[in-house]
Amino acid sequence: MKLLRDIWLVFQRHLLLIIRSPLWLFLGVAQPVIYLILFAPLLKPALASVDGNGSMTVAYRIYIPGMLVALALGGGLYAGFALLAELASGVIERARVTPISRLALLLGRSLRDVVVMVVQAGIIVILSLPFGLIVHIQDLLLAYAILALISLAASSLSYGIAVKVNSAGVLGQVINNIAQPLMLLSGTLLPLALAPLWLRRVSNANPFNWAVTGMRSLFVGNSSAPVVWQSLLIMAGLVVVALTWSSRLFTKSVR
Repeated sequence: MKLLRDIWLVFQRHLLLIIRSPLWLFLGVAQPVIYLILFAPLLKPALASVDGNGSMTVAYRIYIPGMLVALALGGGLYAGFALLAELASGVIERARVTPISRLALLLGRSLRDVVVMVVQAGIIVILSLPFGLIVHIQDLLLAYAILALISLAASSLSYGIAVKVNSAGVLGQVINNIAQPLMLLSGTLLPLALAPLWLRRVSNANPFNWAVTGMRSLFVGNSSAPVVWQSLLIMAGLVVVALTWSSRLFTKSVR
């Protein structure tokens, strides 16, 4: 019970900081909205060349899920910079003299990142409705579950890397080298059905490719597709691995 209470206290504090500065929430969706307006229309002729169905509704059902995964993955991976700022300013140092759980310091932050991402995803989905996006509410809730797991895994991994390297410059290089291949090999911008066979085979080893495929199945209303539940299980397993690794590093670092 103490751990849950500590997680709630840390989560509440960091969520209040976001609420007091809501500009960060909208800055997080600014770039995806630009891509939504300028890039998504290019999918229409590309899809027509693949399956002959190049409607804007189909285009947005393919593009929006990929963009949401990219938002959850990218936003989560860059969360470690905030932790580095707190380490440099002495916030974490002052937390050491309190009885609060060291694990809660990590989980509370990660859950805050999940909430911020879900709100941003909701804004993007609402803005996509006038462009022809149609998705059932039950499928959308399952999609949000996948996004929450992605964000939790990515932010936990980022916090672990931040503690490990303890340098903003090094963290930026590491995150860029991780994020770009993962996004490219998950088909977040374009479906990998357009890719050559060897690239599709390589992408199968990328867990986030399964997440994107599962999300797209949900956005077309096919929640019974095996890939939906496979993606949920894969993301849940990734969360366990990321949390276990980062929590050990965090606990050892913040004593």
